[in-house]
Amino acid sequence: MRLANRVAATKASGIRKIFDLAADLKNPVNLSIGEPDFAVPSPVRDAACEAIRAGRSGYTPTQGNREFRRALLESMNGKYSDSQVLVTSAVSGALTLAYLSLLEQGDEILVPDPYFVSYKQLAHVVGATPVFYDTYPKWKADPAGIEKLITPRTRAFILGSPANPTGAVYTREELAAIAAVLKKHDIVALSDEIYSAFCYGCEFVSFGEVYENTLVMDGFSKSHAMTGWRLGYAAGPEELIEAMTKFQQFTFVCAPAPVQAAGIVALRTDVSEQIAVYAKKRDLIYSGLIAAGYEVEKPDGAFYILPKVPRGTDVEFVGECVKNNLLVIPGSVFSEKATHFRIAYTAPEEKIREGLEILRRLR
Repeated sequence: MRLANRVAATKASGIRKIFDLAADLKNPVNLSIGEPDFAVPSPVRDAACEAIRAGRSGYTPTQGNREFRRALLESMNGKYSDSQVLVTSAVSGALTLAYLSLLEQGDEILVPDPYFVSYKQLAHVVGATPVFYDTYPKWKADPAGIEKLITPRTRAFILGSPANPTGAVYTREELAAIAAVLKKHDIVALSDEIYSAFCYGCEFVSFGEVYENTLVMDGFSKSHAMTGWRLGYAAGPEELIEAMTKFQQFTFVCAPAPVQAAGIVALRTDVSEQIAVYAKKRDLIYSGLIAAGYEVEKPDGAFYILPKVPRGTDVEFVGECVKNNLLVIPGSVFSEKATHFRIAYTAPEEKIREGLEILRRLR
């Protein structure tokens, strides 16, 4: 069978390879999965069940359920109008629609290194070229370095804050400095804000607050543990939202109707207790790695940490971890470099402590 060239250009997820390894281990210490270990809040579950029982299982408008969109607009304090918001099949759906709407063959998109895996691979899907701006070793971008990478083919810039896989959170001043560069060259920003609820002792600032030409993407997968519910949204320039809506008509069609009904309840459901638990887990994993002698930056958000491997390559070291019943992810899954490994502290404290003991022995 002849397949499209984009198939060969798009690599399979390295995270899935770790999942395959997990199947061969008995009760592994699994610190690889970026999925919250708490339950979807009961009011949200109840709302979804009620919507299903009420027969709300049909299509919604492509843009999303009107009531849910109205609730989203209220949650964003009137910054956007109705025509500037699109309900999506999670942030992954929003990313796909944004790439389809903005990029074509020969275009370039500025991507952080390290990056969330889709940032790079979706560029290949649409025939664009990912150009990487380096954030090593402190996980923050240098505005001057970004400007040096801009060419006449640069169409977009993407950033995650809080970031996967580093946990970095940008300050308002840092975002404003990047925005000044993008504005100078009239480049649209894509801001992945799926971890916006997970900030520990610092302020979350949306890129959309400092740069008007920004597409903000957020959702409920992480904050409300709704990873399999596939509910998110995009907000930003009307022209871009219109284009994304057009592509949604012929791809995702709409986000699941019962889940949109539950999203209204999710918006008013407090998850601060869960976030506080993750702040403690962040402190536990960071202090444990430092005590074990690992070189690592303290994350300010999300639920990941990216230590440097103590020897060899990331794949070699992760292989040692797997042999010792510990699952973590090679950093090269998220990077053009092979020097770090990602830990997701989305596990009970006792499992995190087990993982730290294994890492201490391997140091």
